[in-house]
Amino acid sequence: MRISRLFTTAILALATLSTHAQQGAWNGELNVMGTKLPLVFNFSADGCTIDSPTQGAKGIPAQKTTKDDGTIKVTVPMIGATFEGKMQNNEIKGTFTQSGFPIPLTLKPGQLTVKRPQTPVAPFPYKQESVSFTNAGYTFNGTLTLPQNYSKQTPVVLMVTGSGQQNRDEELFDHKPFAVIADALARQGIASLRYDDRGWGDKNIDFSQFTTNDFLQDAEAALPLLRKRFNKVGILGHSEGGTIAMMLAAEGKADFIVSLAGMAISGKETLVMQNRQAMSSIGLPKDMVDSYCATISNILNEIANGKKTSEITIDGVPDNLKPILKKSLEQADSPYMRHIITLDASKQLSKIKCPVLALNGTKDTQVDCTANTTQLEKGLSNCKHTIKKIEGVNHLFQHCSTGNIVEYQQIEETIAPEVLEIIYSWINNEL
Repeated sequence: MRISRLFTTAILALATLSTHAQQGAWNGELNVMGTKLPLVFNFSADGCTIDSPTQGAKGIPAQKTTKDDGTIKVTVPMIGATFEGKMQNNEIKGTFTQSGFPIPLTLKPGQLTVKRPQTPVAPFPYKQESVSFTNAGYTFNGTLTLPQNYSKQTPVVLMVTGSGQQNRDEELFDHKPFAVIADALARQGIASLRYDDRGWGDKNIDFSQFTTNDFLQDAEAALPLLRKRFNKVGILGHSEGGTIAMMLAAEGKADFIVSLAGMAISGKETLVMQNRQAMSSIGLPKDMVDSYCATISNILNEIANGKKTSEITIDGVPDNLKPILKKSLEQADSPYMRHIITLDASKQLSKIKCPVLALNGTKDTQVDCTANTTQLEKGLSNCKHTIKKIEGVNHLFQHCSTGNIVEYQQIEETIAPEVLEIIYSWINNEL
């Protein structure tokens, strides 16, 4: 009896140690057709959540069970996935399965560590002020960055973020592009104002109910604050912010603009191109991609003409692509998407009279470099302009391999140094 009790006690002790060993954060990488997708499993005594840093998803609910043989099973109902693995040499080695596709996955203890060497760190050789302005019932908080010995003659840029609700640094995957740009500009004698998007921090706000015109009016509301202190006020916008910079310039509201991956072609064209790139990147046959994109184009025309998405049929789409298209239709039925489909900045380019710097990355998979620079060259007929294709950089202007969105988080560089130099050199030389 004594031996048996000791043996039982030992088994219970091992089980307790194993349970505690699985607690905390464990990370690993899925290799999906050559693309690395990092995951973080957050184990607790009574459950589990999963983070997908590359996709910006945190706290996905999951259930964890441990079998008698020590196999750990994690079920993730929200995404229809499971993970099963066993502890070996302080690692959990197993298989991640989603939609019937198994992928090997090894989890190691600890959070994923990311390096962002370009993020500015104090002390700074410039001054920063907290400022605010209002529009449409919203208060916008921002940071005014002022170089040493600034004066009314110092050029200043208003920074406008891309699509989606973002903070003043345009923060994404721990990258802070606007903070990096503001730092670089201030060190070269250029002031800047960056601000949090409308409703930032309020989880009750449905951002899809707003349109690009709303965000344009928000940016415009910040201009008087800058005009009181500076003679030369420009607008620097990224992605949708670049389009807003062009639209405000066409209205004569800016003394100069900098467009970083701004959309100069129509929103509809951009969405079709994005779908084509996504479908081609996963190896679908060209005829299938062409057929799908033709269907997408027709659907976008119907939506632009006011048709309800519930009234749109997708009978001609291959069965394996119908779930993707149905999901796209759900997202399209919002004020934001209905407006972006009809948005076409190309019609306003000839109205721009102020100097323009437009940069696009050759590996941008979100805003096509060739199509947009071609439209800019054609449309900017009444102003001084510099249009540059930046080789080997993505939509965020990071040096990259493929340009796919999943790389954004994995790349340590926030923005290519040559892009920063082009921006501040152009502003200082042009003004």
